[in-house]
Amino acid sequence: MSLEPIGYVRAPQESKVEAARQPVAATGMRGRIELLPGRNFEHALDDLAGWEYIWVIFRFHLNEGWRPKVLPPRSTTGRKGVFATRSPHRPNALGLSAVRLERVDGLTLHVGEHDMLDGTPVLDIKPYVAYTDAHPAARSGWLEDAASMPSAIASTVPTAGAAPADPIPRYAVLMDPLAAQQAAWIESRTGLAIAERIRATLALGPEPHPYRRIRREGDALRLAVKEWRVRFTVTGRAVRVTEIHSGYRATQLAAAQGDARLLQAHREFVTHYAATGRASSPVNP
Repeated sequence: MSLEPIGYVRAPQESKVEAARQPVAATGMRGRIELLPGRNFEHALDDLAGWEYIWVIFRFHLNEGWRPKVLPPRSTTGRKGVFATRSPHRPNALGLSAVRLERVDGLTLHVGEHDMLDGTPVLDIKPYVAYTDAHPAARSGWLEDAASMPSAIASTVPTAGAAPADPIPRYAVLMDPLAAQQAAWIESRTGLAIAERIRATLALGPEPHPYRRIRREGDALRLAVKEWRVRFTVTGRAVRVTEIHSGYRATQLAAAQGDARLLQAHREFVTHYAATGRASSPVNP
């Protein structure tokens, strides 16, 4: 069996830790699928622009080897068989995602709400056909066990025309005024939709996990979003985001090495919020 890429993903997300856990958690993430020239793909794309969502079949190009048992981020009952998960650690490193198609421009497909990384080899594209591809009342396997809330599970059966609900109730994510102001500052300077990333990630679960960028920090918890560090607390099923900090050390910010534009944004952030007396110095990555 021989498979050849038909194109590649171009996106800001470059490392595995930056990938969304599912496309539904990828609010605000946009990218492109650039198909290869000289293959008659211009004709293959005819009539695709009318579809709102597409299936993208791709290769997990950063993964080596596979594991028969994996620990999904939302599992509360230990490891699961890899075929019962969406883990990238598979015998054949194939991924499948339903992503929003924003527009088709020549050989470039502009997509949103995707969970793929920059450089991902794309193997095939198919239209998402809602009437046959969606099964809103389907069982959710071990996710229903993870919920441990029978009443919440029963409430996830959708009404006619409604989208299926997550079997595990989402957390409410609340941004303190300082955190909201800092998120707006970061987005205005860097273009990173950090508030959307924070809400999408923490709504699915704020617990530390080996595969996620959440760790304990004293009495609070910390989420890493690219080079930024987000502090938050959890009470019941409510997450309170208190502050955002630079993930660079002071020595790194003082150095001239690295992405000059990015480092400058972090320097200005630290200077601005230190001057207001409302944020501490940079934290360790």
